[in-house]
Amino acid sequence: METTNIAQNPRAGLPLSLARLGELSQNLWWSWTLEARQLFETIDPTLWFLTQHNPVKLLADVKPERLARLAEDPSYLRQYSAVIKLFDQYLANGHSWFSTQHAASLKETIAYFSAEFGLHTSIPIYSGGLGILAGDHCKEASDLGVPLVGIGFMYPQGYFRQRISAEGWQEAAYAAFNRAESPIHPALTPSGEPCRIAVEIGGRTVAAVVWKVQVGRVPLYLIDTDVPENTPEHRALSARLYGGDQEMRLCQEILLGIGGVRVLRNLGIAPSVWHANEGHSAFLTLERLREFMQAGTSHAEASEIVRQSTVFTTHTPVPAGHDVFPHHLMDKYFSGFWDQIGLSREEFLGLGETPESRGQGFNMTALVMRLSAHLNGVSREHGRVSRQMWQHFWPGLPVEQVPIRSITNGIHAPTWISPDLHRLYSKSLSPMWAESCDDPAMWQRVADIPDHELWAVRQTMKRKLMGFIRERVRSGWMQGMLHPSQVLARGTLLDPEALTIGFARRFATYKRATLLFADLDRLKRLLHDQWRPVQLIFAGKAHPADEPGRYFIHEVMSYCQDHKLGGQVAFLEDYEMHMAKYLVQGVDIWLNTPRFPMEASGTSGMKAALNGALHFSVLDGWWQEGYNGANGWGIQPLADGDVDVQDRHDADQLYRLLEQEVVPLYYQRDIDGIPRGWLQLVKESIRTVAPVFCTKRMVKDYVEMLYTPAMARTPTIW
Repeated sequence: METTNIAQNPRAGLPLSLARLGELSQNLWWSWTLEARQLFETIDPTLWFLTQHNPVKLLADVKPERLARLAEDPSYLRQYSAVIKLFDQYLANGHSWFSTQHAASLKETIAYFSAEFGLHTSIPIYSGGLGILAGDHCKEASDLGVPLVGIGFMYPQGYFRQRISAEGWQEAAYAAFNRAESPIHPALTPSGEPCRIAVEIGGRTVAAVVWKVQVGRVPLYLIDTDVPENTPEHRALSARLYGGDQEMRLCQEILLGIGGVRVLRNLGIAPSVWHANEGHSAFLTLERLREFMQAGTSHAEASEIVRQSTVFTTHTPVPAGHDVFPHHLMDKYFSGFWDQIGLSREEFLGLGETPESRGQGFNMTALVMRLSAHLNGVSREHGRVSRQMWQHFWPGLPVEQVPIRSITNGIHAPTWISPDLHRLYSKSLSPMWAESCDDPAMWQRVADIPDHELWAVRQTMKRKLMGFIRERVRSGWMQGMLHPSQVLARGTLLDPEALTIGFARRFATYKRATLLFADLDRLKRLLHDQWRPVQLIFAGKAHPADEPGRYFIHEVMSYCQDHKLGGQVAFLEDYEMHMAKYLVQGVDIWLNTPRFPMEASGTSGMKAALNGALHFSVLDGWWQEGYNGANGWGIQPLADGDVDVQDRHDADQLYRLLEQEVVPLYYQRDIDGIPRGWLQLVKESIRTVAPVFCTKRMVKDYVEMLYTPAMARTPTIW
């Protein structure tokens, strides 16, 4: 069966009685719906594993005889009918939260712009937390019935694939992924034609096609410049996520912001709310200004309309995390554009000016902050830090009154929950627990889950993680991709009975991946205790241009390959969503060691907590408001002191808590071999984290606090 058949015609090659399997595979709703995943897994469990849970590839590769047998299997046909009925009921959107609570706004549209979207491993257009959050935001908007559409990039080569050399250095590899093996289709205009746009970039017209991914009820539109009429340079503009130099980054952001507005216009979509997820899409505000002024609106009036209908979410408290482009590049790419929005060059450049960047460059966050009336940080602490960072935009206003709100991040629970724990929650809490994920009263019932059942599920999840790790090593060895010295470092000696600590995230230096190695003697005592052993699993990528981050990976790899650490430290190569699920579901402790106050929020610890892993983190980002003293462990950061003093203090607290509290509690077992005290913390963690730090609460907050106020009708401009 050709892979293109399923992509072009979802019913191709399928028996008539199972014809809608193809349609189901093309909507990512299946990816967070356990019944749908089980339906595909039943077709061929081995192939399901080998395709990394990708039903499009599964249906393309499965033998036709197998489908023919299933088409006559009464049991499978009942399973199929039940899932299709569930799918149709979901798409009908008759009783969603938004339709009942905001019926008057059902005809409104929210456009959600993001440079990356983490939806599923088969669509590699994400690099890390920002993209995963954007993907979870879209999924939850779908579940709640929020009328949202996403705008992003296709990235034919996606983000880089990580390879670790025998010497322990990260190497970046890029390869085009096969769209025919992903649920991606051409986006069509109202007339049925493929959607195309054109954007002037540096005096030349750049063409782009638009692709569509259906995320439940939410459509996601992706811009792709890899078309024949473009020059090789312009075809490569959308090739890679965060690839290229600063000039390419500027061109990409012109495409995302200005081009994204034009995509919506060509599709006949007229949003009433425009949400910029980080500053990468800030140029959307300029394109909307240009449209209004072209229609005869004054600059002042157009600016106010744009401000009142624009939502901006900032995700970084680190100044270096905000894009700043030199003026000579702005001159090259925007010369003449400022005339179209009624500004002089100096006035235009002033839109992107901050006290720190005055005369130095054009700050994208400054631009979108000036043209947004609805602003937020992504945790309570990040909101406070952001108000201090950007207070100069509101001179004379006390910092506590700066209009930057806090909406703490959350996770899409159905996406990240272990199937085993999903079934336990369905039995012990409610069959509809995911639909009530933000209800604290429901989560009180976690206390009633029998300890032996919760412990058995947790142990099963850990064994699945160990199996996943060993299968990856076996596969890499068989393919000749592993040097003998690397086999030890990839986790082959890990023990499913030992206390397992996971550290998986982007290897930025402020996240301090090597903090746990600050005192090797203390660490070795923890790892080598034959009665109470501890083991460490690391994963994550450093940006290819981040040399300090690459060195951190190299340093961690040197410990992984150190025989004196007994094979109890492992690094998993090429961290992505599929691996992340095994990690957050299978470890006992999720460790986070950011240098305060540089963690805006973080979400991986929320995923681990939902799955019964305990969070152990510096009290920064979301954990500062999530920690209650009885649901995990927190390191109280130093308010003052230089970097070295901070690091020594935090490392000492980390070791002390591990030695005196974490390890003893995990190994304190009763006569049945169950750690009752540990499970008490696990239940408290689930009870307190799950209802508060989920996207169901988060997206409702966006609707109530930002989207609804921004839904004043935007005047028609064409």
